[in-house]
Amino acid sequence: KDRDFCLVSETNLHINGHFIGKSKNQGLKRDFTWVQSIGVQFDSHKLYLGANKVAKWDDARDELSLLLDDQPIVLQPGRGADWESASAPGLKISRLQDANSVTVEVAESFVITARVVPITAEESRIHKYEITEDDCFAHLELNFKFFALSPQVTGVLGQTYSAGFKSPVKVGVAMPIMGGEDKFAASDLFSADCKVARFAGRAIESVAGHNFPEVACGSGSAAGRGIVCRK
Repeated sequence: KDRDFCLVSETNLHINGHFIGKSKNQGLKRDFTWVQSIGVQFDSHKLYLGANKVAKWDDARDELSLLLDDQPIVLQPGRGADWESASAPGLKISRLQDANSVTVEVAESFVITARVVPITAEESRIHKYEITEDDCFAHLELNFKFFALSPQVTGVLGQTYSAGFKSPVKVGVAMPIMGGEDKFAASDLFSADCKVARFAGRAIESVAGHNFPEVACGSGSAAGRGIVCRK
């Protein structure tokens, strides 16, 4: 918890995630963690998507923060509202619901679906998160779709698209762990300084047009002991 990790790294695309969480309960070996925000670097731009800190959750209140190059993005309320960037051609953000759910698209590069959700009292009871009334740990549920990746792509998620990748995860165990903290840790949300970073803000020799599978990351019941991502 309270750390940043590289999710995807290419020469023209770098995505870090900031994790929040609760300290491990007695008898558990690891913290409970959720993705509070992501920092997306593409070409020469920096895009921030993050969940605000919230005490009491209200579905009607928008708790999603969006910034492009450190400037707030003003997305009009209401399902279907769109925003297109004048400074970053091809960047489009659209609301999927009246609040807390958007798609972010950079043409011919990626689509990210982000939804802000809280930890509910029932989830806290079932998984023994011990969530208190001062913070419902609002976080992001994410879906990634990529349209151009090279065989050298890396990052916690990116490596799963690389040529010859073999998962180290033991699927049958109660708490499957991918590992790689030493390779993927970053100094902050917009630092491409993890050991395996490839970002250089320039075009790549990608496999354009390939049908890359989507990746969904969330904290549903199966993710009771951490974040789970599935293709």
